[in-house]
Amino acid sequence: MFAARNFLAPVARASVRPQVACIPVHIRRASLRARIAAMSTVSDVIIHDHDELKNYYNEILNSIDHDHQARYGNQFVWELARHSVAEELIIYPAFEKYLGQEGKRMAESDRKEHHKLKEYLKEFQSMKVSHPDYIPKLKSLYTLLEQHIAEEERDDLPKFEKALNDEDGASAKLATNFQRTKAFIPTRSHPSAGEVCSMICIIEPKLMYNQNPAFESVMGLLAAPIDKLADVFRKFPQK
Repeated sequence: MFAARNFLAPVARASVRPQVACIPVHIRRASLRARIAAMSTVSDVIIHDHDELKNYYNEILNSIDHDHQARYGNQFVWELARHSVAEELIIYPAFEKYLGQEGKRMAESDRKEHHKLKEYLKEFQSMKVSHPDYIPKLKSLYTLLEQHIAEEERDDLPKFEKALNDEDGASAKLATNFQRTKAFIPTRSHPSAGEVCSMICIIEPKLMYNQNPAFESVMGLLAAPIDKLADVFRKFPQK
């Protein structure tokens, strides 16, 4: 007799992580990155992600091979989606905790920029490499991302690290939490998660989205298992 669990077990496992055949580059280096994160400042970990995103972007632009572009396009989406939500769940609340009113201002500004990036990313991730707007859309997305990265590395992170220096080990702990969080969050862009928040707020007004913008990220977590299952069928760089 067919047992439901015989079918559901592998599906459940797939929802947690991509299968070996198409594991993105960074999943294969996950244990190494965790060790690095444990010895790094949170700024080091964030800037490392920024550098990786730039590398993936250049891999797409500098190739005319559609298969190569598709693989690195998926890798770019995978990394940017995870990085953005991890910042919203771990880093921006820490801005507010350690920097007070200035941290709240920084977090609110960065959340708004992230929402724009998510909207661009959602459009890009749905395009095929053969689409005439694939590269133009990527360039538009990266222009926004590059501006956000520059502001974050020039202004936000130095202020943040200075505040973290007052508490021994805080930066390294945040770095580890940031990396761990990336393992459990969506791997695609879901900016419309805020619409779900609005529906919930009708039932429970205390959860007003406008008063709690980070709630969009929390609701987006519901999409993580579906994203990870779909990753099984996507192409990623083989290294």
